[in-house]
Amino acid sequence: MIKHKILFFNAIMLAMMLFGCGKASNEHSFTLGDSTFMLDNKPFQIISGEIHYPRVPREAWRARMKMAKAMGLNTIGTYVFWNLHEPEKGKFDFTGNHDIAEFVKIAKEEGLWVILRPSPYVCAEWEFGGYPYWLQNEKGLEVRSREKQYLAEYKKYIDEVGKQLAPLQINHGGNIIMVQVENEYGSYGADKVYLEMNRKMFVDAGFDGLLYTCDPEKDIVKGHLKGLMPAINGQDNPVKVKQAIRSLNDGRGPFFIAEWYPAWFDWWGTPHHKVPAEQYTGKLDTVLSNGMSINMYMFHGGSTRGFMNGANFRDTIPFEPQISSYDYDAPLDEAGNATDKFMKFRAVIEKHLPKGQKLPEVPKAKPAAAMEPIQFTKEISIFDYIGKGKQSQNPLTFEDMNQAYGYMLYKTEINGGKKGELKIDGLRDYGIIFIDGVRKGTLDRRLGQESLTLDVPAGKHQLEIFVENMGRINFGPNLLKNKKGIVGEVSFAGTALKSWTMYSLPFDQVETSKMNTAKARSNTPVLKTGSFKVTSPEDTYLDLRKWGKGVIWVNGHNLGKYWGIGPQQTIYLPAEWLKKGDNEIIILELNKPENNVLTSLAKPILDQVNEVK
Repeated sequence: MIKHKILFFNAIMLAMMLFGCGKASNEHSFTLGDSTFMLDNKPFQIISGEIHYPRVPREAWRARMKMAKAMGLNTIGTYVFWNLHEPEKGKFDFTGNHDIAEFVKIAKEEGLWVILRPSPYVCAEWEFGGYPYWLQNEKGLEVRSREKQYLAEYKKYIDEVGKQLAPLQINHGGNIIMVQVENEYGSYGADKVYLEMNRKMFVDAGFDGLLYTCDPEKDIVKGHLKGLMPAINGQDNPVKVKQAIRSLNDGRGPFFIAEWYPAWFDWWGTPHHKVPAEQYTGKLDTVLSNGMSINMYMFHGGSTRGFMNGANFRDTIPFEPQISSYDYDAPLDEAGNATDKFMKFRAVIEKHLPKGQKLPEVPKAKPAAAMEPIQFTKEISIFDYIGKGKQSQNPLTFEDMNQAYGYMLYKTEINGGKKGELKIDGLRDYGIIFIDGVRKGTLDRRLGQESLTLDVPAGKHQLEIFVENMGRINFGPNLLKNKKGIVGEVSFAGTALKSWTMYSLPFDQVETSKMNTAKARSNTPVLKTGSFKVTSPEDTYLDLRKWGKGVIWVNGHNLGKYWGIGPQQTIYLPAEWLKKGDNEIIILELNKPENNVLTSLAKPILDQVNEVK
């Protein structure tokens, strides 16, 4: 009988350890003090850095977090990207490189807290600011508003995110210490009823811990919701930070710089942004000396893979699509190696460590090497690759074709015997013009180009326009003016052109079976494939300086876009995506289809700007 009681007691104790009884042993508390955060009722200074899970190979997440610890960070921040997790309406994906719950769990294993930023709009130099393309097909939908359709789709999304991440909050035994509501909303609007709707949806989705808002100093009043903790972006003067936050928080703190920028991002055709560490070390020291908390945007940028780059838009410029590298001149470079900025920031943080605490050793840089030149062995012209088209009197947009990203080929017939202007009212974003398969010129939205003079011989001829979606705008008032392809009328010599056929080329998969060893027709966009052997996988940088414009896949991974105008001239190929033995490579080249050999380097080239060819 005594033995049975002892066994029963042991079973009860085991159940309590596994499932909790009252406050579990791994639970912590995270609250607001008058001037600082309180972790388990003790003052806690957040020293955080931003890392975005889709911009780093899943296989490298842990390594990046070890680097964060080595620089002295105790927290990492990340956005959550709606268009990754619901690429098509009602179809959710939290697997592979999109498995954000695993990303958060690895952070916990590495001793890092997490600041979660799951609002539908992220900005982040990301396609459409994180919104899925299909929202534009919902007639009347208005993002960042009280419009019913938007709120309904928003709720479905945030509920799915909550299922993944709400259990990982600190008040549930996890390591998510704060959750951000909306994102720099004050730069867009000032509707407090809308912000309250956001807050309620978050709580209903299970986010019942500490919620906050963040905005630039000039917009912080408009973007803050009373009852939530206010945070500030882009300001590191302690007097100004404290003044702004106290004005919204009943004269109290804590004081959190939610986005602190140690450098900036890049877009095509402009110089690489690079800022010496010395311009920031003093500011970092001042912030930490004043007991304020901080999140570096970015600690590690990584790479914007696939077709997920966004674009800038201002009244003074037509369009500025961002490059694939998100190096950001961050403390940790694109490959995850420590920079001079990393070491100098580490030295500052080390000064502010609690007595007796030491930082881990900085992990060695990853080995990188140039590979043997890669020879492409099969190819096909885009004109021969296309499948069945869709007909319409007027050109259809990507959205009309239910196509998220990539390219589209437009065809129609024109009457020749005259010289005239081909005018495209709304090219989104880069077009190559052909007559009967012969290249006649290009149009570039960045340069405000909408027309091309053509001299067409007598008779009927086929007009072909190959259009590239170069990324939807991710910031500003024009978020819903983001349709892609040809969004208006096309005319030649003053006459509107009708009877179009559109061919979708999303390239979510590339059919290599269509390619062969015969030479593709000349001077058209071309797909090529080949293979290369790897003995020991190491990081490398594919050298595109002799190529024109396009995109590359290796072993099924879309590595991103390249363009000879720079500043990015190489594409980072991580060792994690290579394998011993044979590796498959595919390239889509728009402007130099005669090229057939690709070389690589042991270092990146991110700072070479060339004239548009």
